Amino acid sequence: MTKNFLLNILLSLVWVALTGHLNYVNFIFGFFLGFLILWVLNRKRNSAEKGYFYKVPRLLLFSLFYLYDIFRANLEVAKEILTPRFQLKPAVVAFEHRLNSDFEITMFCNLIALTPGTMVLKISDDKKLLYIHTFNMKDKSRFIANLRNGLEKKLIEVIR
Repeated sequence: MTKNFLLNILLSLVWVALTGHLNYVNFIFGFFLGFLILWVLNRKRNSAEKGYFYKVPRLLLFSLFYLYDIFRANLEVAKEILTPRFQLKPAVVAFEHRLNSDFEITMFCNLIALTPGTMVLKISDDKKLLYIHTFNMKDKSRFIANLRNGLEKKLIEVIR
């Protein structure tokens, strides 16, 4: 997988050099063009290198999902700020996660912290529970289900 990623970066740099325009749009286009070339060259092989061609689209879909989640959370925070009556119900939720490694837990905690209105306060000593603060708890079971079936599930798909 690392070999294909490095080849993809190399192909995108070759594309930038051939076009003569060094900007992020041209680099990203070269990356996708290199991805397509590598996929065509490796589609007949039965090897472990094919995992790269599943991870990159998953990473792209995860990025779009997370950007939507941040946008939605920003709108919710702005709505609560602009509402004249104070209707917030802050809460701390104990969330039992399905993550295996410290890296996965750290990534999950960082993604939660970047989303407006939520923050991880503490990780239990056995690393099985995350204590998450949310600024507006409407339904605890829905909040946990959204975390489990949304961010946690998609993060596991990308990392593993």
